[in-house]
Amino acid sequence: MEESSAFQEFETKGNFTRRRNLLPLWIKISIWFFLITASFAALFLIIGPFLQKIDLSLYGITATHSYTVPGMITTVLLLFKGIVAYGLWFEQKWAPQAAIIDAITGIAVCIIMMVVVPFTAPNINFTVRLELIPLYFYLVKMQKIRKLWENL
Repeated sequence: MEESSAFQEFETKGNFTRRRNLLPLWIKISIWFFLITASFAALFLIIGPFLQKIDLSLYGITATHSYTVPGMITTVLLLFKGIVAYGLWFEQKWAPQAAIIDAITGIAVCIIMMVVVPFTAPNINFTVRLELIPLYFYLVKMQKIRKLWENL
């Protein structure tokens, strides 16, 4: 007679694949970067009233304080990137879909900062946003692994 253990699923080593193993190294490094950056963004929201100047920048949006409109936009984007990074690192089922939304949002903000803002704001010049390159590859990779991630 075969005895069944309550921990049998942990004892079998054959078919267990971690979702995290689906991510390439450059995304894993970016995950840690954005986890740390989002922590600082949350900290800046808390201690922001006590500081004179905080330099924030993301996707061409620059701010000198976290309680200005560009500062709030940058902080919200950084916090969202941190939430996505948390979901990817801790293998949440919703993480690839959130990562796709994150990539599309980043691409849209970069394009707006490249194409629209230089022609509407006199103090901002046209610049090519190189963030579009990794954002494109991030979007493609997340679209490729989304179904497999959700089925694991």
